[in-house]
Amino acid sequence: MSTIKTIFPDEFEAYKHWYPKALNATIHPMISFFLNLEQERIITRYCHMHPTVNGEKLREVLNHRSKHFLWAGADLLNVTSASGKRQMVVIENNSCPSGQKSMPLIDDNQEQGSYKLMVERTFKPYLLKLRNKIKGGLAVIYDKNPMEASGYAEVIADVMKEKVYYVDYYDDDPNPKVSFDGGVMYIRDENQDLIPIRAAFRYLTQKPWNRLPLHSKTKILNPTIACLAGGRNKMVAAKAYDIFNTELQEHGLKINIPETIWDVSKNEVPLWVKKMGGHAVIKVPYSNAGQGVYTIVTEEELNKFMELDFDYDLFIVQSLIGNSNWSSITSSGKLYHVGTIPNHKNQTFVADIRMMVSSTEKGIRPLCTYARRAENPLINDIEKGTDSWKMLGTNLSFKNEDGSWGSDTNRLVLMDRRDFNKLGIGLDDLIEAYIQTVLSMVAIDKMAQTLINKQGKFRMRLFKSLNNDKSLLDEIKMD
Repeated sequence: MSTIKTIFPDEFEAYKHWYPKALNATIHPMISFFLNLEQERIITRYCHMHPTVNGEKLREVLNHRSKHFLWAGADLLNVTSASGKRQMVVIENNSCPSGQKSMPLIDDNQEQGSYKLMVERTFKPYLLKLRNKIKGGLAVIYDKNPMEASGYAEVIADVMKEKVYYVDYYDDDPNPKVSFDGGVMYIRDENQDLIPIRAAFRYLTQKPWNRLPLHSKTKILNPTIACLAGGRNKMVAAKAYDIFNTELQEHGLKINIPETIWDVSKNEVPLWVKKMGGHAVIKVPYSNAGQGVYTIVTEEELNKFMELDFDYDLFIVQSLIGNSNWSSITSSGKLYHVGTIPNHKNQTFVADIRMMVSSTEKGIRPLCTYARRAENPLINDIEKGTDSWKMLGTNLSFKNEDGSWGSDTNRLVLMDRRDFNKLGIGLDDLIEAYIQTVLSMVAIDKMAQTLINKQGKFRMRLFKSLNNDKSLLDEIKMD
């Protein structure tokens, strides 16, 4: 059942928008220090630690003015090589990332936390640049994560000093409260009246391109093009990273990603898995929240994957980062998880780091960060019947039998005084994670700009050359 709620200023209640363990946590001093570091200090430090990096190019990237992809959250793995070289590897970048509900307050006096930072730094300036003077309201539309989506709605109402329509919008809703006419978004209220919307903050994660048109007069943050260009499309993201890495190479910069084979049909998957030594990650390019990702470490897991049916025709195969005894064989050698500091049982767990950033008047700035660990500890040797996803999968989201979403917060690692030390990372690792997040975000934004012509229209022929998956193309809502 679709619902609509009108939110007015001064309705924000902190307890509704954070996990209890995060709301009562005290931020770790190193995280607070990192989030308050000035850009020039970050550049100076990074270039000192990476002497081959061109500081001017790094400054240009960090000051990139995003046109389409204004708000991003990358998932990164802390890995090492056989020789002990550590790095942060980008697994994916998300165009409507979660994270606010898991972030301790940077300042106890700012009870709206980084929700307010996001709205003031990015969403409000975005509205001030509206070219299409639609006389209409503001809306937050969502299909997941109501804890954060409603938090944004309440903060937007406070910052903009006006009411905000808070509406769920599912891709299988037979009677949606959101519609488009002539490129303008309308919200249908309880009286069946259509309310025009001049700008919307969207938290649509499931196939947003089948509901949000590519050409919209209502400003949407992030717009659909950001999803298709890589924010919700791992296939095009991999190509965007590859193209941008070519530009970055002469400046000593690089987006660190697993070795990636794209445009793989299902019957080709076993060949690529074999080439990587029998260990690989297979991804449905358009899924998210841990759905559609398959870690393969045994013949049994590969056979299970091959028995499944899928909505799409093409897949991505990536090198698997595992333990020192079982990782994918790649052209650049093997990478292994650094993992958490061993617990009292001497168990090490895989953990990833989510770094959320947004485009501001002062460049792309970090907003918040948290980490997640896998359910089971890493083992040294793979045995028959091993469930590799429980060892390697870190996403907290899961789908209930009724189709609703839940979250396993027991595996949430907060950036607070208690949890942060378990990750075994330092300030330079945080800076590296931030720079990798920005590089991947800029790559996707540049791809989005390439996919829109000078008349502001989507270049479908170019997109098809990058991602010729008929099932996906049939889903895209143009107008």
